[in-house]
Amino acid sequence: MALCRFKDALQDFRIVAKKDPSDTSVKAKLAECKKIVNKIEFEKAISVDPRQKNLAETIDLNAIAVDSSYDGPKLADGQITREFIEDMMECFKNQKKIHRKYAFQIILAVRKMMLELPSLVDVTIPQNCKLTVCGDVHGQFYDFLNIFKINGLPSEENMYLFNGDFVDRGSFSVEVILTLFAFKWLYPTSVYLTRGNHETDDMNKVYGFEGEVKAKYSEQMFELFSETFTALPLAHIVNQKILVVHGGLFSKDDVTLDDIRNIDRFGKRQPEHGSLMCELLWSDPQPLPGRGPSKRGVGIQFGPDVTEKFLKRNNIDLLIRSHEVKENGYVIEHNGKCITVFSAPNYCDTIGNKGALINITPDLQLNYKTFEAVPHPNVRPMAYASQFGGLFT
Repeated sequence: MALCRFKDALQDFRIVAKKDPSDTSVKAKLAECKKIVNKIEFEKAISVDPRQKNLAETIDLNAIAVDSSYDGPKLADGQITREFIEDMMECFKNQKKIHRKYAFQIILAVRKMMLELPSLVDVTIPQNCKLTVCGDVHGQFYDFLNIFKINGLPSEENMYLFNGDFVDRGSFSVEVILTLFAFKWLYPTSVYLTRGNHETDDMNKVYGFEGEVKAKYSEQMFELFSETFTALPLAHIVNQKILVVHGGLFSKDDVTLDDIRNIDRFGKRQPEHGSLMCELLWSDPQPLPGRGPSKRGVGIQFGPDVTEKFLKRNNIDLLIRSHEVKENGYVIEHNGKCITVFSAPNYCDTIGNKGALINITPDLQLNYKTFEAVPHPNVRPMAYASQFGGLFT
């Protein structure tokens, strides 16, 4: 159920209900699962031709009026500025919203940029600059702001790569993603965004982002976010030597950087099980050699020998990935060749972990910073999640 494999879950619930007919909780889950499967089948039956225009192509920004009572930040002449972003962050910090017209403008601008990028993006760190790699932030907006307090706001010299899972779990995902998208629009060659396993419809339906967007804005805006997530790149290669992906490596040995670069991420809006795209988003390292089944039920687990072979085949030095909470915010594995960085401290207000980030210099020296969680308004994590959102994935 947590993986949104509802038909499989329905079979499981039926088996358990047959074994123990007196278990009322199983009966309730079985009934709920039946409703979900029926709803999915109904939506499939009435779905429109997928070849029709994307929602992004139908939105007329000129037709969206900003009423005179709106006192939040405004985009002058449809252009992004640093002043607007700083005002927007302050607005969000005070639990206010920006007007939907400006939210749409930000999302549409970033989607247009992303459509022009390959699935593997080359990143070069110029001299006198640094690149900061951040892992999952998961809608923890106030901890996200603390990253900028610790490490500085994005700029042409202060580059950032946020490595997926911007949304879900935390209940300020809209604020996180709009801020990231705004900085990407302002600094297209200094801010980079990788797609994570939570930038997908299935996860967003269960773990809160869809519900949050609908509550704060509209269903139409969630659909636009979904289209934009589909366009996010799947990996980055830093100075030709460090590969950065959200999840990990693959179930076969012969994958090359060109294979990643050539993934048609637009052909399927959501990752297919067993595909290179799915494994990039979902896989995890393991201490033992070889490969093993994923503890998540999606992707694989890969050992130090798998990492070594992949790096050697592709003439790169290091794999940086995220996707897993770590007590100290980061961990170095596989003989120093695989680094996990996770940037959501005290994950879901319960785990007690630190967050971390990695500063990378032009000569590829790595410096780690860890940080504790900061206070946030009295809005619990998963406030917009479905009843199945408590199942960790």
